[in-house]
Amino acid sequence: MTGAATRYLYLVRHGEALPDESGLTEGGRRQATLLGRRLRGIPFTAVHHGPLPRAEQTARLIAGQLKGVPLHVSEVAGDYVPYLPEKEELPAESADFYLRFLAGAGEEERKHGPALARQALDLFTGAVPDEEDRHELVVTHNFLVAWLVRDAMHAPKWRWLGLNHGNAALTVIRYAPGRPASLLVSNDMRHLPSELRWTGFPAQQHI
Repeated sequence: MTGAATRYLYLVRHGEALPDESGLTEGGRRQATLLGRRLRGIPFTAVHHGPLPRAEQTARLIAGQLKGVPLHVSEVAGDYVPYLPEKEELPAESADFYLRFLAGAGEEERKHGPALARQALDLFTGAVPDEEDRHELVVTHNFLVAWLVRDAMHAPKWRWLGLNHGNAALTVIRYAPGRPASLLVSNDMRHLPSELRWTGFPAQQHI
């Protein structure tokens, strides 16, 4: 449904996680705090975050830099595979590579991930039926950021694969009434010093 006001969706991958993913590293905590400072002054209505510790801790550190913005934990903002393509959907030269990667997804993830991804589109995208613009922050994981960026670009459903986002990097999508979604900011790390950038990426992708 087309709304009367614009939604600005701010997407953040959690800060750098400990090896056992039980929380954030010291660097990850710094990343989250610095991002929170960058976001001061934005009139957020809410901060949504996934239930896993690395997302929750990131959201709380960001919110600590904001004024009175409520936190909402949501399974929809969690870590899951959003879409499992068939081989014929994928480019021939990379199909086997992606299918091997996806083979690591567990049965629960295969069963519930696509449904959660559809809920994410319903919950987080599109213009809003309000009189004023809405600004929302979602602290989540790489796969969901990729899924929502893919949707904004009207790319095929499989194309969430291969979209990588750094820890505590910022992506912003605008959903204006009667217009296609606009990707305003993508994977922006300007708020981080050089030593905290590009964590979460394979080494060969550091630039």
